[in-house]
Amino acid sequence: MTENSVFIHESSVIDPGARVGNGTRIWHFCHLMPTSLVGENCNLGQNVYIDNNVVIGNRVKIQNNVSVYNGVVIEDDVFLGPSMVFTNVINPRSFIERKNEFKKTLIRKGASIGANATILCGIEIGEYAMIGAGAVVTKPVPAYALMTGNPSRQTGWVSEAGISLKFDENGLAKCLQTGQVYKLMNDRISPVK
Repeated sequence: MTENSVFIHESSVIDPGARVGNGTRIWHFCHLMPTSLVGENCNLGQNVYIDNNVVIGNRVKIQNNVSVYNGVVIEDDVFLGPSMVFTNVINPRSFIERKNEFKKTLIRKGASIGANATILCGIEIGEYAMIGAGAVVTKPVPAYALMTGNPSRQTGWVSEAGISLKFDENGLAKCLQTGQVYKLMNDRISPVK
């Protein structure tokens, strides 16, 4: 579980059975449950909780005070901002156990979720989507979409580098940072090869 290249702060609890990939850093007061999986070269900030059956890909950055609950799958290169929130039951009650009703939430490769955002369970967030700080996501998010507000709504498109895209009359936009060109067609965008 813990190779020489893995850093785990002495205040953190890594339960037996939890798997942590090479190069991952786990900071103060984190807790990984027994059947959790954290990939390589991840960074878990202070006070991060990773529940059972959570799968986290490689190069994921999870900022302080984030709990990733059972049913959440996070692909490679995802950023989770400080104090953002996942849920896993749509209608929780303290007096009714609904562990058999956990809904799967999928965060696709390269997506970023801003500070204090809330992601309701059962939602897929598309590749390289950007969820603004404080947004409340209640429905699936397309790849490369910029989502803001409560409830969140799409307010634009972003490149893989997280730069706003402005499409011309031909449905083309260029990332001002990388030069990558994107095509908008049928309310979906994709990189032009």
